Amino acid sequence: MLYKGSCHCGKVAFEVEGELGGALRCNCSICARKGALLWAIPHDRLNLVAWGDDLGRYTFGRSAIAHRFCRTCGIHPFAEDAGEGGERSAYININCLDGIDSGAVQVFDFDGRSA
Repeated sequence: MLYKGSCHCGKVAFEVEGELGGALRCNCSICARKGALLWAIPHDRLNLVAWGDDLGRYTFGRSAIAHRFCRTCGIHPFAEDAGEGGERSAYININCLDGIDSGAVQVFDFDGRSA
């Protein structure tokens, strides 16, 4: 299924192809604060439609994950593996997908603090 999503102001927009079977609630220091529910997908299924200079990048700790955010409205629509090549993943914040009732999606807890 094709899903469309964006930040709040729409300057960062994307499409993602796949079946949303559940989402992760990560307890790392940034995910816990932003309240994201993450859907892990192969990186090549994420298609950025709009971003320009508005797509920011934040890493911390081991810098394994690039947390992406809109520089205008501050919303974090997705994250991605920071390394190039290999089996990269993207982590879509399902709260940024159009037409999704995040309360109806099964949520799994992930211990990102220990990872």
